[in-house]
Amino acid sequence: MTDTPQLDEASFRAPDPEQLFPREQSGHPARILLLYGSLREVSYSRLMAEEAARVLEKLGCEARIYNPSGLPLPDDAPADHPKVVELREMVMWCEGMVWSSPERHGAITGIMKAQVDWIPLAPIGGVRPTQGKTLALMQVSGGSQSFNSVNQMRILGRWMRLLTIPNQSSVARAWTEFEDGRMKPSPFYNRMVDVMEELVRFTLLTRDIKDHLVDRYSERVETREELSARVNLKDAT
Repeated sequence: MTDTPQLDEASFRAPDPEQLFPREQSGHPARILLLYGSLREVSYSRLMAEEAARVLEKLGCEARIYNPSGLPLPDDAPADHPKVVELREMVMWCEGMVWSSPERHGAITGIMKAQVDWIPLAPIGGVRPTQGKTLALMQVSGGSQSFNSVNQMRILGRWMRLLTIPNQSSVARAWTEFEDGRMKPSPFYNRMVDVMEELVRFTLLTRDIKDHLVDRYSERVETREELSARVNLKDAT
């Protein structure tokens, strides 16, 4: 069962235990970026992100929150727009992310999606911004509990090559769960803490080996330039 003539032997590699279990590990606090999906004056997705950031810092992380106000629509401004540059620099800085979106019309908001769409899959300075980093998902709903937004963001996270953790948080009737800008003690709050704990563990486990975890045979066989030439090849007929 080892006859594999289709394989490019020069590009084929078995998992490397030395890279999966490095003797030296990073000692700095885990760097977590939080994105939220509403610009309302009272934004429950922002308040939820702020609560999560407090928990992350209590868990020993360095947490930063991106403010999407002023971010242009994707492709409606050049990539050197200050808000785009700020977002991309923060994504490059982080080792893990938290996405917190409301559910609007059964889906994530355009504000949330615009932030994701401004993050390129192509490398910046030779490094893919999101590949191999961790991701935790949260949503807030105005009505009964729903999982539409976290489910959609999970698809986006996979597409962005993020290591999306299994746990997630969905807060129903969010307007009843906050008071004076703070989240009340509740099972919803406890679940958010669960998610942050899991995110930190996954981030610490994977941040030093993320490049090895997402190293792909297909990309070793075919360079990015060759792939681009192939998919953009025009039909001569």
